[in-house]
Amino acid sequence: MSAVCGPEAEAVARGLGFDCHDVSPVVSVRFPWDLAHWTMPLLELLIIGGAVFALVHALRRYRHGDPINLALWWTSLVYLVVIEPPLYFPEWFGLNEIYGFIFAHNQFTVQFMWDRLPLYIIAFYPVISQLAYELVRSLGIFRRRGALVGAVAVAFACQVFYEVFDHIGPQLKWWAWNPDNRIVNHPALAAVPMTSMLLFASVSLGAMTCLVVRLTAERRGRSLVPRVLLAGVLTPPTMAIAGIPSSLFSGNATAQAWVLGVELALVWLAGGWIVVSQLRSPGPGEPLSDFVRIYPAVYLGGMAVFWISALPDGPPIAGALYALACFIGAGLLLAALRRVHRKAPSTV
Repeated sequence: MSAVCGPEAEAVARGLGFDCHDVSPVVSVRFPWDLAHWTMPLLELLIIGGAVFALVHALRRYRHGDPINLALWWTSLVYLVVIEPPLYFPEWFGLNEIYGFIFAHNQFTVQFMWDRLPLYIIAFYPVISQLAYELVRSLGIFRRRGALVGAVAVAFACQVFYEVFDHIGPQLKWWAWNPDNRIVNHPALAAVPMTSMLLFASVSLGAMTCLVVRLTAERRGRSLVPRVLLAGVLTPPTMAIAGIPSSLFSGNATAQAWVLGVELALVWLAGGWIVVSQLRSPGPGEPLSDFVRIYPAVYLGGMAVFWISALPDGPPIAGALYALACFIGAGLLLAALRRVHRKAPSTV
């Protein structure tokens, strides 16, 4: 068991309130009311319910001739299978010296792989990718400006919706980062590594969306499967490419923070410019789906409740300010959507 619960993993797990030696190697199930914090079962309901809603929506669009939503839903899971195990168990892949022990999740209702992978995290990948893609698609950006520009807008949408989750998780002990990992977890903004903010929350999801749109548009049936697999496998290398500028300053956390900060600013500026440009000349809008009308607002509302519950505990100021900026950015995206589609009917 030492292979999956070394000294660093043991210390982080102990800080979360459990013993990582006493876990099931395959799957563990708990009662929701036995979890460590009342927000945890509500988070599971919000995310897992969202994944089911997104799948139903993707199937509807597939039946109406558009395979991209369904392909993106499954590509998100392929990407998860490729990226998550090396992060949880870098020693299994000969990556321990490159990554080290990064973080541990708390114990949720359903957990896999020695309690490293909660079910809600599996669901989060298709949720965030579908949420961002459907927002950008419904604004008409993909139709008018193509896959690459649309993917940049998706990277921005993912940033603002992802980071309201990413910055509250450690505060409520949904997971904990390993503070002794100087390779991956530093530099950080408050409790969140800046590489996670850029590469996971924006680059990977934007690149994955671009790949899916280019590879699977107009495809149906079995021909989708190899293209979905290819898009999922090709997504992680895009993160490595985007990480090159900061890696040039390895060992200098201050310089890396500046580089990553500039890259994050570019995501905001480019994404914001694309959305504003679309608003100035929207053209005929695409009708709103039930998913995009309902779920992004429900997601933001749930995250707002979680943040309000954490305020008495004093969340880190820098993280709270950035999360507030993300809340505002996400809210403006929803307002933009309403403005473009004020008179548009609902559809699939």
